[in-house]
Amino acid sequence: MNIELTPERIKKAAIWIAIAIGAVILIFNSTYQVREQEQAVVLTFGNAKTVSQSGLHFKIPFIQQVEKVDTTIKGISIGYNIDTGETVDDEALMITSDYNFVNVDFFLEYQVSDPVLTLYASENPEEILKNIAQSCIRTVVGNSEVDSVLTTGKSEIQAKIKEMISTRLDEQKLGIYLVNITMQDAEPPTTEVMEAFKAVETAKQGKETAINNANKYKNEKMPEAQAKVDQIKQSAEGERQERVNEANGQVARFEQLYAEYIKYPEVTKLRMFYEAMEELLPNMEIIIDTGNGTGVQKILPLDSFANITTGGVQTGNDDNSSQ
Repeated sequence: MNIELTPERIKKAAIWIAIAIGAVILIFNSTYQVREQEQAVVLTFGNAKTVSQSGLHFKIPFIQQVEKVDTTIKGISIGYNIDTGETVDDEALMITSDYNFVNVDFFLEYQVSDPVLTLYASENPEEILKNIAQSCIRTVVGNSEVDSVLTTGKSEIQAKIKEMISTRLDEQKLGIYLVNITMQDAEPPTTEVMEAFKAVETAKQGKETAINNANKYKNEKMPEAQAKVDQIKQSAEGERQERVNEANGQVARFEQLYAEYIKYPEVTKLRMFYEAMEELLPNMEIIIDTGNGTGVQKILPLDSFANITTGGVQTGNDDNSSQ
């Protein structure tokens, strides 16, 4: 039997094919499967909702979007390449509190705790977790001694690191939590690093020697300098006391003179005048000018007049005396 393909039949067939394809697309966009060890985040007009139950679920096509998150425990290696086992020097090499270098390897296990935060709180939560872990590891190892890192203190170091990382993750709100962190291996570094460490130790010893020499010089010079300081202080104190005593004496003398002056003003003035003259005149020279235009005739020391009481005046020559 031949079926004639008329345009009308072709049109109807195309419509039914389109309807079938649309139905298939609608069915596939209306359901999603959540497997074991994963959770789904359904986004409806920007509102995120977590679906944790496994199995087949329905969603509104073209309106709701679904993102799936793996909730299995995952691991990150720090200090070595997990595929090749080779040491990663930038991550493994650390310095302890007693200035020793060690290579330390860690394996970190984590799991998703909040799929919404894991997807939308940060761009790369795993990389952020690794950076946080490296920071905490270096802090704890840097506060530990090398013997503790290499031998007996591994359990304590792991516990401190785990607590510090967990606290930081709670603050960052990345939607993941730390399951466990294990110190895989700890050993002294390579020969090149040891040589560098020896150079550091030599520099430290040189520093301590320089400090000791400086302290020795200071201890030698300090007593001498302190003695000079004490001497200067004593000299200054003596001079100060001398000046104070002199000033006090002058004040007392002035007060006595003033008291006498109040009683007998004229007598006191005359007495003060005589005392001033007694102090000044012996050091003075008398210049006698005849006033006749001939200029200075004679310079007579004042002490020559002291002999007036003996009956004579001393002169340089008789001619000038007669004049």
